[in-house]
Amino acid sequence: MLRTGVPAFLGYTTAGKPRAPAAFELASEFEAHVGPPPEVGYLHEAVRLFFANGGQRCVVVSLDDASQPEQTVADALEALEPVDDVDLVCAPDLPRARPPGELPSLPPEPTRVRVLQGLVLDHCDRLGNRFALLDSLPNAGQGAVLEQRRGLAGMNGALYYPWVRPLEQTGFTPPCGPVAGVYARTDERVGVHKAPANETLEGIVDLELSVGDEQQAALNPYGVNCLRAFPGRGIRVWGARTLSADPEWRHVNVRRLFLTAARWMDRNLADVAFETHDPSLWGRIERELTAYFEDLFRRGGLRGETAEEAFYVKCDAETNPLEGREQGRVVTEIGLAPASPNEFVVVYVVHEAGGTTVTGPVRPG
Repeated sequence: MLRTGVPAFLGYTTAGKPRAPAAFELASEFEAHVGPPPEVGYLHEAVRLFFANGGQRCVVVSLDDASQPEQTVADALEALEPVDDVDLVCAPDLPRARPPGELPSLPPEPTRVRVLQGLVLDHCDRLGNRFALLDSLPNAGQGAVLEQRRGLAGMNGALYYPWVRPLEQTGFTPPCGPVAGVYARTDERVGVHKAPANETLEGIVDLELSVGDEQQAALNPYGVNCLRAFPGRGIRVWGARTLSADPEWRHVNVRRLFLTAARWMDRNLADVAFETHDPSLWGRIERELTAYFEDLFRRGGLRGETAEEAFYVKCDAETNPLEGREQGRVVTEIGLAPASPNEFVVVYVVHEAGGTTVTGPVRPG
């Protein structure tokens, strides 16, 4: 079974030295492995709040505070690449990232944070099977968060605002930890096709800044996902927009639906690039993908009265001209209707020796 809602957390530990990625299924396992939290940092609280909000498994990669921030984040992301069960990436300690010798307690430098968050987004876009949950800057007003947003771009990421205060804590912490737990909880209860929004943040008692209808209306069109407090309903995630400028990839659940399908194909159809490129191979790909999407349709992941209204799969001589076949490339056209019947989002899945990639809407040459 393909597991989803598994984040990788990048952050600093007391030892201050990088470690290989390590997986945990309990907050206590994580704490026993890395020791107490550093004097300044948000990794421990992010992991704890992830599990408190329904998370079941995460991976942690330690950052090296003896290296330049750009280098240690790049190294951590490189170490994370071969970990195949991760589909979310969180980096709660980017606001405290400093060059060696600079105090981590200083206010974060916005340009540096945006550069580091850009590295995370590039990682997710390049791999094509992960989604980044990014944090707003601390104590950021509407203008500051919009300025941060303008410096970020990518199909595979979302920005959350503002910071949150956990129960029995006096300070505020980045929201990615509990939000990642909401993603995992929603995936487990319904599936990736359900938007991780209008969901309560457990263990959170306050927000650093209050967001009302006016602020929400100003921020939502720019893809800033607000956390809001509602009397009698708790503190909730009140947005599910990506950072993409493409209208087809504007919604978190639509983008993750395709990312998850790509992960399934990479795991179950990785061998097709090495098989004889002929109609029997095309038929096998169509059968296996049709079965996968029919199951998704039955579970409510696609819209439409019938399977034909919900999706289609096309792998034949038209999607695979002679030139591509000679290069060992197998191209499949897929249309899914995550929003309304017959309004297909079309992508092309390319299987080749180097792995599986998903492109769209233009078919690869």
